[in-house]
Amino acid sequence: MRRERLEPDQPSLREPLPDSVPQPIPDKDLKTQMSISIVILAAGRGSRMQSSLPKVLHPLAGRPMLTHVMDSATQLLPGQTPLYVVVGKDGALVREKCNQYTVRWFEQAQQLGTGHALMQAAPACEKAGTVLVLYGDVPMTRVETLQSLVDACNDSCLALLTLNSPEPSGYGRIIRDDNNRITAIVEDRDASPQQRAITEINTGIMAIPAQRLSHWLTRLRADNVQEEYYLTDIVALAAEEGTDIVSVHPRHAWEVQGVNSRAQQARLERMVQQQRAAELTDAGVTLMDPARIDIRGQLDTGRDVFIDINCLFEGHVTLGDGVEIGPGCHIRNSSIGRGTQVRSYSVIEDSQIGTDCSVGPFARLRPETCLASGVRVGNFVETKQSSIGTNSKVNHLSYIGNSTLGSQVNIGAGTITCNYDGVQKHPTSIADEAFIGSNTALVAPVSVGKGACVGAGSTITASVPEGSLAIGRSRQRTIPGWTKHARTKERDKPESTDSHNG
Repeated sequence: MRRERLEPDQPSLREPLPDSVPQPIPDKDLKTQMSISIVILAAGRGSRMQSSLPKVLHPLAGRPMLTHVMDSATQLLPGQTPLYVVVGKDGALVREKCNQYTVRWFEQAQQLGTGHALMQAAPACEKAGTVLVLYGDVPMTRVETLQSLVDACNDSCLALLTLNSPEPSGYGRIIRDDNNRITAIVEDRDASPQQRAITEINTGIMAIPAQRLSHWLTRLRADNVQEEYYLTDIVALAAEEGTDIVSVHPRHAWEVQGVNSRAQQARLERMVQQQRAAELTDAGVTLMDPARIDIRGQLDTGRDVFIDINCLFEGHVTLGDGVEIGPGCHIRNSSIGRGTQVRSYSVIEDSQIGTDCSVGPFARLRPETCLASGVRVGNFVETKQSSIGTNSKVNHLSYIGNSTLGSQVNIGAGTITCNYDGVQKHPTSIADEAFIGSNTALVAPVSVGKGACVGAGSTITASVPEGSLAIGRSRQRTIPGWTKHARTKERDKPESTDSHNG
């Protein structure tokens, strides 16, 4: 009997989303489990994903699925107790992507079933009281549910996470005797008509008394069609020996939904995003359409925040009180201060934006951009590794890179800081109250002093002293009649005799 995977397209699993998603309970509120070992099975090939990337590394809400499982599991463990993770042939890549966790890794060189996978880590669990078995491709199980499962297990009791489904077809059934005691798990294809009528299904997640684990694993046999060692077979073994077997139910069906295909991954992604949108609205954020927001990381918000449609937030983003985000914006690893407006289709990454600023529309703030309060960065402006002082303006069609701008600086349309000479980047410094005319090229390294003015269309290659006017352009030449003469000659040309359509 194999672990049956819950699939989102089953009608029985289409339950309404909660109004809000319960937050993980703080460590101090969790029952301390000093003798718990957690084993995460993450060696599956995921052939239905049609990908060279290990299945557990496919993203959910911007992070590998496995890391969601590891986050929840870590909250159940005291201190620096390691997680035990079983990986397959791509284990090196999985370890690399999850190196921020305290983990002891085990390799399942041959894919011989879930029971065989657990055999790889079982020796490390011998001193534990309880072994909790999780799966790297079932990423949404709540910490509270896992805690309940662990609490239900003891030295003489095996605990299963099961689900009552009105449409159980395709899933392993929980078999109970006349006294309502669990005696086995039977697969759908092996079930009798009476067993197929059972609505309690297996999720695969279980808590096992550690002192019995090795004994049961050594009794597993691969005498089945798949020639694999199924972990679910220990249920029948436990029942035969008189071990109590109890079931715990998750609050929501989505907690035990796994990912076996791209379609399931996409559906689960939408479910996660709907939950996060519900969290935001519960916190007082105005979302113009909760179905059109994506949060791939952590989004912290103040009061009276407004977010328009089709916005994407990645990494860790903080929005202060009264921030307004226009439609189509992409913000990554940045903080935005109180009262700032980010207008349509702006991209902000690794930047710090002060209070009461205006950004966009169609602005791009690249890494290490820092805007002080009251700054205006307008349409089709790009910045990088630059600091812009209080109440300064870069309103149109400009590039500011490797630059430091003081307060109340005005940058005219079409201005660029020429910071790269093909080998090195060079800085530009513009002091307070300087005025840079339109279509100016500031060839770095260069500085413009306080209150200085640069005439439109200038190319500035030397520093401009405080209070000076700099004009760096050639003298205009006007040739009388040239335009009229040129147009007359063009008009008098004979028409082409070539035939054409349109």
